[in-house]
This record gives sequence, C-alpha cells and structure tokens, in this order.
Amino acid sequence: MEIRLDDLSGQQVQDLLAAHLAGMQANSPPESIHALDLSGLRASSVSVWSAWDADRLMGVGALKQLSPFAGEIKSMRTEPQYLRKGVGGAILDHILAEARLRSYRRVSLETGSGPEFEPALRLYRKRGFKNGGPFSDYPSTAFNQFLHLEL
Repeated sequence: MEIRLDDLSGQQVQDLLAAHLAGMQANSPPESIHALDLSGLRASSVSVWSAWDADRLMGVGALKQLSPFAGEIKSMRTEPQYLRKGVGGAILDHILAEARLRSYRRVSLETGSGPEFEPALRLYRKRGFKNGGPFSDYPSTAFNQFLHLEL
C-alpha cells in the first residue's frame, strides 16, 4: 500500500469521494451532513491522502487545519473491496503522524450515529479517540458525535 498526498484530480478519487457524500446523505439527517465536497477538500486548509495498490485506489482521508494547534479528520472512506483489510487504519495512522509533524495538540472529528457509523467509530476509538463536546462551528444534535484525540 502506498499512501500519497492527493491533488483530487483523478477520477477514482473523485468517484470515491462522491460515494462518501452519497453515503452521508443516505444515512444522515440533512442538517447533520458535514462532509466536504471536492471544492471544500481543495481548500488550502485541507490536505487529502489516497492509498493505492498499484493503480487501484484503496481509500482516502483528509486533515483540515483548524488552528496552528488543532486539526480535524475529514472524508475517511475505503473502497468496498478493501473494507476490513487495514486501509482505514493505515490512512488514519498516516494522518495522525502528519498531525504530530505539524505539532497539533489535538485532532478531532465529527461523525454520525447508527449502525452505518459503527465500523468507523471502532477504528477511531481503537486509536485512542474519546467522545467529547462539539468543536469548531458544529452544532450538537442527537445524531452527531464528536471525538477527540490529544496528541
């Protein structure tokens, strides 16, 4: 597996990110969808990485800078044929290593509730993320959850 910084120009990456947005729309109340589209992921405050098996996309993940000392995990998604094979964990570990290189003190994320979100929640908790309060400008609802990792 090769994990590399991505410029979001490839069709495989764009298709996976479109599937990510569609999944959020299918499994979240409209007011609780905070996934970034391509224009949001192209912001200067966001870095996106993609994982590859030769020329086959395995997954993506992003890190958004919230401040000089804090970041947010965004757009974590694995291609269906690579689910449960360590792709998400490898991308998350890569993003956390980058956060440490940037001297972030905390990394946070916002996600939803329900069975569709449980595999991702297990991954985050396995890496030490803990539930906590809202951050940035996210509203707290009965649906969303906020997880934080102190680095």
